[in-house]
Amino acid sequence: MTSNSRSFLILHGWQNHRPVDHWEHWLANELTARGHAVTYPQLPDPDHPDLAVWLDRLHAHLDSLGHEHERVVVCHSLAVPLWLHAAARGRARADRVLLVAPPSDEVMAGYEDITGFAGSGATAAHLRTAAPVTRLVAADDDPYCPGGAAKEYGVPLDLDTDVIPGGAHLDLDAGYGPWPSALDWCLTPEVRLT
Repeated sequence: MTSNSRSFLILHGWQNHRPVDHWEHWLANELTARGHAVTYPQLPDPDHPDLAVWLDRLHAHLDSLGHEHERVVVCHSLAVPLWLHAAARGRARADRVLLVAPPSDEVMAGYEDITGFAGSGATAAHLRTAAPVTRLVAADDDPYCPGGAAKEYGVPLDLDTDVIPGGAHLDLDAGYGPWPSALDWCLTPEVRLT
């Protein structure tokens, strides 16, 4: 595989209308400029997402990536439990996955618009089947995962985890416009996210 034989799918979270200053938008532009195939879709009704609809879109976008290149999926916020649901159902396949700042089940259950995304039932085995390499990155003070993503997701799902001090939800409000570390991981999966 050459360095440019990658296809990327970047998935946003709840209430994210893909603002141009967000790190995911920046990442899509940076990867595209380097010659990679990048899909960064606006998922339907991000303010009132429907799990079944988002799962259908996820599967359609994964299918459109093809299988001739390395397939890399980057999920932020609510897209993380979306990926977990897809993995638990056995319908998600990629070569690498980056899970960024997942909300806890407890937090999701507290919001009517996203309560259906809680309780994916995904296991470490599901995630290994969905992708040989999965990395979790989250802050130690994310208000949407007050117990800490390392404890809520990393340990029970046996995920390689990077914890970023003081990064909150790793979103635009927390200052995450350009995020060179995310780009570095996309290009070289061995690097740690900072």
